[in-house]
Order: sequence, then structure tokens, then C-alpha cells
Amino acid sequence: MSHAGFADRENSNMIKDPEDWVTGDEEMTGAQRSYLQTLCEEAGEDFDPNLTKAEASKRIDELQQTTGRGVDH
Repeated sequence: MSHAGFADRENSNMIKDPEDWVTGDEEMTGAQRSYLQTLCEEAGEDFDPNLTKAEASKRIDELQQTTGRGVDH
């Protein structure tokens, strides 16, 4: 069932590849920085403070898989 006003999942910015982000080369956001630091600590991995928005997003995805945090069950 389709809901008027809602984007199709294929067209949603929520699932857009970070490589395709217009602002992907900018410095990661404060929220990304904070969450990434937490994930790095939990995974026992080094935190890289110089990642771009796109790189941080990819790293967050990787670390969520490692830690199980943020993964749908």
C-alpha cells in the first residue's frame, strides 16, 4: 500500500550511498563524531577525527555490524 507524501525507499535520502552525497566531502557532523567515538570505544578501535561525512557514515555502518549497536534484530 502506498502512502501519498512518502518517498519510495529507492528514492529516499535515508538509503542514499554516501558516495553520492553532495556534502559527503565536508567534515563529519558533531553527531557523527560523537557516535563514532562511542562505537570505536566499544569495538576497541582507533577513532579517526579527520573523516569526511561520507567516510564517517561508512565507518559507522561497519562498526555497528561489529558491535551490534544500531542493527535491527
